Amino acid sequence: MTTAVFPGSFDPPTYGHLNIIERASRLFDKIDVLISVNPDKKCLFSDKERYDLLIKLTENYKNVTVHIWNTLVADYCRKSGANVLIRGVRNAMDFSHEFDLSLMNKHLNSDVETLLIPTAQKYFLVRSSSIKEVARFGGDISTMVPKLVEIEMKKKFFVQNSVSK
Repeated sequence: MTTAVFPGSFDPPTYGHLNIIERASRLFDKIDVLISVNPDKKCLFSDKERYDLLIKLTENYKNVTVHIWNTLVADYCRKSGANVLIRGVRNAMDFSHEFDLSLMNKHLNSDVETLLIPTAQKYFLVRSSSIKEVARFGGDISTMVPKLVEIEMKKKFFVQNSVSK
């Protein structure tokens, strides 16, 4: 049984993420979606909120599980027995960054191979930081994130905007 790990911050989960999950779920027996916790990164959603969102968004994929992890992804792979990391790439900048990460992960765990999957073309512009900025100012994010995520983001920004006034 081949298990692949798809790590990310998923803040917020996007259609681009779901596109990679859906495609990877057809290639591997099991996909572990790994919410990587980085204490230096300020996230809009808590670890638990991202977990809950991803559980709901992936419930139709019988071979996908969601986990929260707060140390090295290479260590998660070692602990779980997974030997494939899935990473989505949108452009040459993503490729360069992901290539460097793949070398580091290979150094940290020689059993891990990284598979880069190009995001579907319609999601090339879907970037979490841009989505948060558009949502913060009340823009339309309906083509970038699932309805569930859009609703939760609007709640977050409504509360933030109400408090700051």
